[in-house]
Order: sequence, then structure tokens, then C-alpha cells
Amino acid sequence: MTELAQEFKVKFPKIKILAAEPLAKYTNTKTGGPAECLAFPKNVAEIKSLLVFAKENQVAVTVIGNASNLIVKEGGILGLVIILTDMNEIKVEGNFILAQAGASLIKTTQVAYQAGLTGLEFAAGIPGSIGGAIFMNAGAYDGEIKDVVKSVEVITRDGQLKTYQNNELHFAYRHSRLQEENDIVLQATFSLRAGDRYAIRNRMEELNFLRASKQPLEYPSCGSVFKRPVGHFTGKLICDAGLQGYQSGGAQVSKKHAGFIVNVDHATASDYLDVIHHIQAEIKAKFDVDLETEVRIIGRDS
Repeated sequence: MTELAQEFKVKFPKIKILAAEPLAKYTNTKTGGPAECLAFPKNVAEIKSLLVFAKENQVAVTVIGNASNLIVKEGGILGLVIILTDMNEIKVEGNFILAQAGASLIKTTQVAYQAGLTGLEFAAGIPGSIGGAIFMNAGAYDGEIKDVVKSVEVITRDGQLKTYQNNELHFAYRHSRLQEENDIVLQATFSLRAGDRYAIRNRMEELNFLRASKQPLEYPSCGSVFKRPVGHFTGKLICDAGLQGYQSGGAQVSKKHAGFIVNVDHATASDYLDVIHHIQAEIKAKFDVDLETEVRIIGRDS
């Protein structure tokens, strides 16, 4: 056990804490090096205690949701890594849904359907947590999180609680203010409308069918890798450059949807990064278009 993890385990005996834990167990790509100290808090008080203790002891803190749109390099992450998947409560209050940061976005859409609330159907098949969806303003099929969020409760890195209203979150395409300020999402409140459950279910099923028919869901992946460049479609650019099916190690540009990179044969994070960098270089050389990653890339080189 690492010395840091032992220190946290002694200080917080009621919190699940793992030492040198491979993050490949948690990422959707099934890649990633170890977390020096990995903690699974179950409530706000535990998060606050971890953050305050880490700050007092000058320990770096990294927070991840369910790691669906994330690549962790092979060198792993030093310091404290916090995963919020044990904070997953979802409540319905009238036309509002209150979902904790670690709750599944897909599960939240199902709760909305069961309650006869419309507005979240676009997210029916988006993998990821509520916290991650807020952080990146997740979206699909002409809908975005910004369209339905009323407010978000966060905690700062020094343990202060704050609430942001929708207009304070500075939402933009795959962006929120949280990307600059490092506040940690605790809970989001969604403002929805009463709707017909039959129509809601049909729309969710329709979008899930479209997703399954177009996306390589049969392989591990980090979802859509690149942001959509202005005036272009990423998948078309990659196809036009002759890169569909391009492979490095076990990571391959999906033959089903060129905007995805899939793990077809025990890929490493380095394989993923090699494919990403090759795509970016080729698209720049052939079309003078800069592709910016949507996926977050964190951790140390091996």
C-alpha cells in the first residue's frame, strides 16, 4: 500500500479507499494507469473532509465521474483521486428532478420517463454521470444539458458549498465554467415538463435505436473523441482523409462511426493517444482543420 493511501485510510476509516488502484477498471476505454490513492465518498460531508485534509497536507486532488469520456495515461494519477459513483441518489419533486453527481445520466432519464416528465429524452443513451454531464454540457440529438438544468450545487476545492443557477454556469458547446474553476458538482436540479409517458418512451427508444445502429457500442470506447469543428462534421473529415479503420496497437478508428476510437485488442492509453495525434495531424495537413478533443486526457506519461 502506498504511504499516502495508508494515511488516508487511517484518517478516514469509514470511507472506501484503495491504494495503487488501476483506473483501467473504471474507464470506459478499459485503459489507464493506477491512482495513488482512490476514494469513494458517499456524501457531501465525506467529500468535504477529504478535500480539507488534502489541502492541509498539500495533496493534489483529481475528481472523476464514471470515466466514460476520459483517457487516463499509463503513468496514472498521483495524489488523491475521488470517484463519486456512490453518490447516486435521484429524486423527483414535482416537475423537478434532483440527481446527485455520481448518478447515471441514463438512469436519470429513466426516472424522468417513469415520472411522466419530458425534456431529458435526448440524453437517454448518453453514458456518463450527472457531474460529468454538467461539467462538459453533454448533448446529443439537438439537445444539451444546458436546456434542462435549473441549478447546480458544487463544492470548491477548499470545501466551500455554492449553488450556481443556469445562467451562472456559462454553458457553451461542450463547456461550462466548471472547466476553469475546478468546482466539484454535488447535485443538479433539472426543470422538466409534464408529458405523455407513451410519447416519452417512444422518443427514448427511437434515439437509442439510432445510437445503436450508428455507434460502435459493442466495443469499449470513450464516446465521441473530438469536438465538432465549425463548418465540418468530424466523422466525414476522418473518412475523407482515409483514416476509418486506422489502428495503432489495440486502438482503432471505428469502422462503424469514424468519430469513435474503439478498443479492439487490449489497447493502452498510449495506443489511444497515438491514434488521436495521428488523426489531428492528418486532418490538419489535408484540410487545414484543427480537431480539438472532447475527451478529457489526464494523468502522467508512463
